[in-house]
Amino acid sequence: MNTPFFPVILAGGKGERFWPLSRALRPKQFLSLDGSSRSLLQATADRLLQIADGWENLWVITSSQIDRGVVEQLPSLPSENLLVESQGRDTAAAVAWASLEIKKRYGEEAIIGFFPADHWIADLEAFARTLSAATQLAASSEAIVTLGIKPTFPSTGYGYIEEGEKIGSFDELPFFHVNRFTEKPDRETAEKFLATKRFSWNSGMFIFRAGVVLKELHTHAPEIIEPLEQQGADIYPQLPKKSIDYALMEKTSIAYVLPVEFGWDDLGDWNAIERLLKKEDNPNVELATHVGLDTQGAVIYATDPEDVIVTIGLEDVVIVRDRNVTLIVKKDRTQEIKQILKTLQSDSRFTELL
Repeated sequence: MNTPFFPVILAGGKGERFWPLSRALRPKQFLSLDGSSRSLLQATADRLLQIADGWENLWVITSSQIDRGVVEQLPSLPSENLLVESQGRDTAAAVAWASLEIKKRYGEEAIIGFFPADHWIADLEAFARTLSAATQLAASSEAIVTLGIKPTFPSTGYGYIEEGEKIGSFDELPFFHVNRFTEKPDRETAEKFLATKRFSWNSGMFIFRAGVVLKELHTHAPEIIEPLEQQGADIYPQLPKKSIDYALMEKTSIAYVLPVEFGWDDLGDWNAIERLLKKEDNPNVELATHVGLDTQGAVIYATDPEDVIVTIGLEDVVIVRDRNVTLIVKKDRTQEIKQILKTLQSDSRFTELL
């Protein structure tokens, strides 16, 4: 990649749907969930470093609650490349602030990419080739490039991007003007989307020049970019809480999508572990010492190898044992873990469990 590229890792999330393994000071991005020894954050940095040409070009934006953990996980990250949000205001504020800081240091032509810290990617060579193509488009055009994942099933948990007119190719990878973004659809709508072969999953990965995105933010989200320009990061807690999709991507006319296939998962909840690690010769995914009778379709996890989980006659459940907490939930209800956390938050007896 000839053009300097500055990837920014979005690492401020909580990952509540991976509770009880994910907790306030040990969020999802600090965990290793794919059976490797590298956390999600470390794995994200590893693959971006190959493209960014060194630590000096890699940036991370995170929350004040976990910034020490980021430093421990990424000790080679330059301290000036770590942006710490005093209060989480969603991805629009994060993109705006990081883009401003990179522009100050490297100018409006700097090419920036934003990448969530909790993605799993299988084919690193294809990922690097994809980013090379995306940066070529961003360098040569007034463009905000998003990576769209070619869907493999009618997911109701992802947003969708509809491809419009094809505008050309880089490295033999085609780019399309974005017709529209659609939030998580119902299953019938998702099936219709797949049938057209014009829709991609919204990966939440974006590439653009600093000057281009800042100009678009001035047009579509002045309530975010102008206070940051005028008052700096001190104004952060007062910024509106909006996603970059809602604040910018759904409104801009210069959004382009590159549909990609490199093996991807956003590791949103415990069901993602099954997608990554399920083996045909085992009816369950076992990351624990498990003794089972007539149990199938289960995801079983324990942090202490001395803990033994025994099951009889269970089907399609997630069982997680971490320290003094055991979670048992049907796989189709893992999204409701957030509701349980609200209940725990309201009771002082459970503060240490969060």
